[in-house]
Parts: sequence; C-alpha cells; structure tokens
Amino acid sequence: MIRRLAILATIFAALIGIAPAVAQTLPAGLDKANALVIDTTKGRIVIKLRTDLAPQHAERLKQLAREGFYNNVPFHRVMDGFMAQTGDGQNGNGTGGSKYPNLKQEFSKVHFARGIVGMARRGDSVDSANSQFFIMFADGGSLDNNYTVIGEVVQGMDVVDKLKKAPPGSGSGTVTDPDKMVKVQVASDIK
Repeated sequence: MIRRLAILATIFAALIGIAPAVAQTLPAGLDKANALVIDTTKGRIVIKLRTDLAPQHAERLKQLAREGFYNNVPFHRVMDGFMAQTGDGQNGNGTGGSKYPNLKQEFSKVHFARGIVGMARRGDSVDSANSQFFIMFADGGSLDNNYTVIGEVVQGMDVVDKLKKAPPGSGSGTVTDPDKMVKVQVASDIK
C-alpha cells in the first residue's frame, strides 16, 4: 500500500512539473557545495555558482537558500528573449531585498550569454545587489561589465524557457500570476 502511494505521488509530481529530488540526478562533476537546485512550478533548474568570480554574491545566495528565503518566490519579471528575474523574498514584486546589507559589485569579463545568471540591482547603483537574480534567455551583451555574473544554468534551461512571460510590449516585463521557485536548496544540503 505504501509503495503504491509513493508511485502515485511520483506520477502526480511529474504531471504538475515538480519531480521529487530523489528522481532527478545532478550533472556529473557538479560542486554540490556551490550549486543551487531550484524546484519551480515548471520543473527543476540547477545553477553552478561562480565562486571564482563573485564569492560574496555566491555566499549570499547560499545563505538565503538555506534560510528558506527563496521558497515560493515568484519569477516576477520575465521578458521573452531577454531574462527571467526572481529572488524578491521580501515583497515578491521586485521592490524588495533581504534583511542583509547590499553587496559591492563583483564584475567580471564573463559575457552575459544564454544561461548566465546575474545579480539584479537598482539601475542607479552598481553596489546595490542584494537577493534578486536573473537568468538570461539569450545574449545580453549590454549587461557585460555592468552586472555581477553569479553563475550559470547547468541543467534545466528547458525549464527556464517554459516560465510564464510578460506580454510582448509590456515594458517592465512584470508577469501576472507568475511561476514560482517552490523550493531552493544548496545541492550539498539535499538529503
């Protein structure tokens, strides 16, 4: 009976797009201590954190993930052909941060290409990144040397592509009834 319930739960999770952690393998050679596993309403995304480029930002994301700050947080700004932004666990709409102070920029020469993860910030201050981050859908060269590269998607770009996007021409990219990060964990913490 218990086995049947487990099988039904697995099938149900697959149908709604959230497969259980035990059913999904992580990429070979992944440094689990420096990777985020994001289970979303559309499926799983795995991000390799670039501690070599942005150690302060990587530590912040891991800290917030461990505190559950990112759980049930929406992808509030999603612009087709550009990026998907999330991480506002305070207000859920892109106006908030965390209880921690803003971080100084850690710019690098890494190009903002498809799958690159960057830290969001206020447009008027390069040292205003806090908790929000974005994943690139496509090339974004205009962001190079203006935003901190924090990582790259190593699994689940197909999931990123499925995220609900703002209507074309909406300007701000704000999504109505957005998809969410259901649970965010540091890969080494998954049991």
